[in-house]
Amino acid sequence: MKSIFRLTAVAVGVSFSGCAMFSGPALALNPGERVDNFRLLDQNGASHELYYLSDAKAVVLMTYGNGCGIVQKSLPRLRQIRDEYKAKGVEFLLIDSNLQDNRDAVAKESTEFGNDLPILIDETQLIGEALGVKRTADVFVVDPKNWSLVYRGPLDDRLSYGAQKPNAGKQYLTDALDAAIAGKSIAVASAESLGCLVNFPERGQRDAHARISYTDRIAPLLVDKCVACHREGGVAPWAMTGFDIVRGFAPMIREVVRTKRMPPWHADPHYGSFTGDRSMTNEDTKDLVHWIEAGAPRGKGADPLQKLDKSWGEWTLGKPDLIVEVPAYEVPATGTISYQYPKAANPLGRDVWIRAIEILPGNRSVVHHVLAGIDDPGNGERQAIRGQMGELGGYAPGKNAALYPAHTGVLLRKEASFRFQMHYTPNGKAVTDVTRVGYYFYDKPPKHRLDMVMILDTSLEIPANAKSHSQSLEHVFDRDVMLYSLLPHAHLRGRAAKFTAHYPDGGAEILLSVPKYDFNWQPLYVLNPSKLMPAGTRVVLDMTWDNSAQNPANPDPNNIVRWGDQTWEEMNVGWFRFRNADDADRAKALQAAGKEQAAAPVLSRSGSRQLPTGAN
Repeated sequence: MKSIFRLTAVAVGVSFSGCAMFSGPALALNPGERVDNFRLLDQNGASHELYYLSDAKAVVLMTYGNGCGIVQKSLPRLRQIRDEYKAKGVEFLLIDSNLQDNRDAVAKESTEFGNDLPILIDETQLIGEALGVKRTADVFVVDPKNWSLVYRGPLDDRLSYGAQKPNAGKQYLTDALDAAIAGKSIAVASAESLGCLVNFPERGQRDAHARISYTDRIAPLLVDKCVACHREGGVAPWAMTGFDIVRGFAPMIREVVRTKRMPPWHADPHYGSFTGDRSMTNEDTKDLVHWIEAGAPRGKGADPLQKLDKSWGEWTLGKPDLIVEVPAYEVPATGTISYQYPKAANPLGRDVWIRAIEILPGNRSVVHHVLAGIDDPGNGERQAIRGQMGELGGYAPGKNAALYPAHTGVLLRKEASFRFQMHYTPNGKAVTDVTRVGYYFYDKPPKHRLDMVMILDTSLEIPANAKSHSQSLEHVFDRDVMLYSLLPHAHLRGRAAKFTAHYPDGGAEILLSVPKYDFNWQPLYVLNPSKLMPAGTRVVLDMTWDNSAQNPANPDPNNIVRWGDQTWEEMNVGWFRFRNADDADRAKALQAAGKEQAAAPVLSRSGSRQLPTGAN
């Protein structure tokens, strides 16, 4: 197989040439060949990236499938080997590429068989295809020094179809691990594995993949998911202006899609539905990667990317009632910039109710995101943090305007001023940014006040070199509310976040899970539709940090990290936007609950009762 070369992430502005022709993975991966990086979620929703394990002595990856007897009989021995070699620095993972398996079913069978190993769910089958998986119970050993495959074959020779020996005569895996750890050649680098055949209907369909239409399928997908950033003057380092540049960057696109760095959306699709979801569906991902692996052919038809409107437009909600300029900021050509928190005076001499805001960056090529908030005197530290967290709304590429839910608004008192969180990313040229924020007011007070609650703990302390340190916060709603949106906030060491609602009737529901938190991308997760939180509902935020050297964003893994405003310090903040519920909301919830009960009992993916939207 032709090795796929690694390149720096698109987000940091890589440029290269000579990659127009791309050879996709061969039908089988053999010892000595390189294993490309990937990221997948496991049966419990945790995120796993292969190359994150670069500090391991070896990585063992065994193919898995529900209902396969050889897999079920192999797991106890695999766990024994895991327990023996864990102290030697070997990592163990399972991967399930079966068409017929889903995460819930895999989690259920895994629990039934007492398995505690992560099972990576390869929903698109792209990783199994690239590895050349044929059967379950096939073991891959990868050397993290160069990410080459050093062994492929069975665990041992104890099991066969319909029979098993009391003891194995050949210990293929442990022999391979002993040699790999010692830096010696592996005597048996490959052997035939026995297991259940895995159906890969797309494997070997290179001709069919070459017929995927760039005009009708690929370019519209890029417009929908990528062009908001990847356009002339946009925040991405290169613009998708036509086929030629897309083809040139095709190997890089494949890499960032397989590792889920792009598109920048980090909510686990297993839980909830959100407005502005940037993620690609499994079908989108398969078509894009297969098209690239087929050579990224042009095909026939016009190029939609060349016909895009290059103008940015202005004030999509109409002329604002008030326009405020954020103080000018000189963005250097290179380096890192801490978040900026400029303020602006409120020129109004009266209280007003805000119904919407719109943010227009002065220089979109360096403005990564903006959050707009209010500084209201007399409310102390919590109010200051509220101002930093954008209680009024924000800007991210592709999203300028924040129109509040119907009949809701935010009160701006005449004594208050404006505060902003500005995230700048240097692009190689020194520039000046003057961002403008437009505010739209109600003529009279709205029916509902749009409110915000923040939970935080300033006693946070993360041990040095801790790969996974967690802390939980919670908030109990003392009245019925309609919950609109959620936002977890940490700094550079943030690893994962999860909001779980514990209802008064004993049920529980995961509202949002972010398995791979990314400080550089912090969208507001707007529930679609909004949800009723009955009085007494306890919402828990579980935040996890990675203060190890494996975290590439970590300023210094040897430091104990405590609470602080600076990015090299840390935070644990949960943000809720909601309004008080009324009788109409409760009636709608009861109606929805009645329909659900008439249909069938419903279990959530976490195993608890899934409350319907607006249910009590």
